Amino acid sequence: MFLKQYYLGCLAHASYMIADERTGVAAVIDPQRDIDQYLKDAEAKGWKIQYVFLTHFHADFLAGHIELNEKTGAHIYLGEQAEAEYDFTGVKDGDVIEFGDVRLKIMETPGHTPEGISILVFDLLKDDRNPHAVLTGDTMFIGDVGRPDLLASIGVTADELSDMLYDSVNRLKELPDETLVYPAHGAGSMCGKALSEETFSTIGEQKKFNYALKPMSREKFKELVTADQMEAPKYFVHDAILNRKERRSLDETMKASLVPMALEEVLQRQEDGAQLVDVRNGYEYEGAHIFGATNVALEGMYATWSGTLLSHETPIVVVAEDGGEEEAVMRLGRIGFDNVVGYLKGSMAAVGDREDVLARTSLMTSPALAEQLESPEPPLVLDVRSEREWQSGHISGSTNIPLTHLRERSGELPHDRTIVVHCKGGYRSVIAASLLEQAGFGDVFDLVGGLKGWEASTLPTDSSDAEHVTCSA
Repeated sequence: MFLKQYYLGCLAHASYMIADERTGVAAVIDPQRDIDQYLKDAEAKGWKIQYVFLTHFHADFLAGHIELNEKTGAHIYLGEQAEAEYDFTGVKDGDVIEFGDVRLKIMETPGHTPEGISILVFDLLKDDRNPHAVLTGDTMFIGDVGRPDLLASIGVTADELSDMLYDSVNRLKELPDETLVYPAHGAGSMCGKALSEETFSTIGEQKKFNYALKPMSREKFKELVTADQMEAPKYFVHDAILNRKERRSLDETMKASLVPMALEEVLQRQEDGAQLVDVRNGYEYEGAHIFGATNVALEGMYATWSGTLLSHETPIVVVAEDGGEEEAVMRLGRIGFDNVVGYLKGSMAAVGDREDVLARTSLMTSPALAEQLESPEPPLVLDVRSEREWQSGHISGSTNIPLTHLRERSGELPHDRTIVVHCKGGYRSVIAASLLEQAGFGDVFDLVGGLKGWEASTLPTDSSDAEHVTCSA
């Protein structure tokens, strides 16, 4: 038996290929939408991918089941409670799929979603009674369990799901201690709150170290797993629904989206309401960019922040370094944003010296900010980290508006005062500066190095849990 984990760091997503080397039959579980790595590995080994499983309808990415079905003919398998537009086989508790010396046995484990399943993996040449591994999807992570609150907007309550999750986790605990645990996500995913950096473990280790697997009452479990969850990005509901639908493949989307556009066409699209997304790194964006462009740099949590701040319905035009447009479009496609209509041909070199369309973002160092804060007319310090981050330590007197809410709350900020915006290290603050530019704020500075730079300059922070600071115009 061959079992391989494919880990996609930018989405903290793990997918799997399981193959029987004797018969050359393979299955892929929870694939990402760009499927070339599975096809390449299967071709190199001479295997045929005949099965593709989704452990549940993922909310944080668009899965590659449609793509694998189109490219290989692999049949799609979902939990029996699933409803989808495309052809699939529903599998229930105890169902078995065998190919060669591999057995996949279904365990229904709802809780993160109603249709959630886990897959017990048996290597029949070694042990036909005890599973070698369990693929837990988003039911159980390393150090955590799946959050039960993501489907409230489509009719299933967190209380109902956490009830299901309690039972599912207790069933998983009954597996042999040596059973390997392979989840669908790791640290950085917003599908849980305390995911480990480790990408696999064992049932025995999880019983020792996973807080949600400790002996406790149903009510205590429900209280723990629903508390302190981070706000889910806005695109999660869109993806959870889209994973149920028949849709275009990523190849079709890429062909339709990778359209080179001259500067004038880009500007016309922008004037007509298209979203202009500059995916270059923050310093390049701040040095010069097309006025009104939103910066979401490829080098960071690009998909997550794009999905949070952009619309999946309004056309998108990309500005990237030459050759970077394909990656930008593909990574938007991973989260179901198939509304890219083109990219700026020639990147920013195409803009030349058109000062009428160029804008720049001013920078301020921490020592300079500290000095200005002592002046008669100090700037407003805008911290765009989460409220939890702000409460753990912040520049005294700063205003906290999390980046996720900056657009709708920008009216709380004054237009007649200098604003210095910052986050932890600088990625989110550049995004924030671009949003403030769009909102008509003209005197905005980005704090170099963010709060890390401030602390590195040995300047003081306030770590009290004082009342949350806001401001009004």
